[in-house]
Amino acid sequence: ANGMTGPGAIEVISYVQADLKRIAAMVIEKAKKLCISKSVNDVNTEVIEGDARSVLCEAVDKHHASILVVGSHGHGAIKRAVLGSVSDYCAHHAHCSVLIVKRPKIKR
Repeated sequence: ANGMTGPGAIEVISYVQADLKRIAAMVIEKAKKLCISKSVNDVNTEVIEGDARSVLCEAVDKHHASILVVGSHGHGAIKRAVLGSVSDYCAHHAHCSVLIVKRPKIKR
């Protein structure tokens, strides 16, 4: 159960879900365009709801992946300790090699 109750809660939840679906569609479209621009043609896309850690590790098994590439947000140690790092979890639990791509440092 979630913490929202009372009139309007259903509308808010459905609005948030619709917004998440819209954002997911935009991300998929951007990824497809990037693949095409890099001549990567044999690509399957899939949007799955759930905890990213378990969803990614399950996808590795489902698709018999030989490598999983994940990004690193570079959260601080405290935030990472509280939230848990998706990339760290995958590095320890995925049944394949894991490549963690860090965000480029901004030159000042």
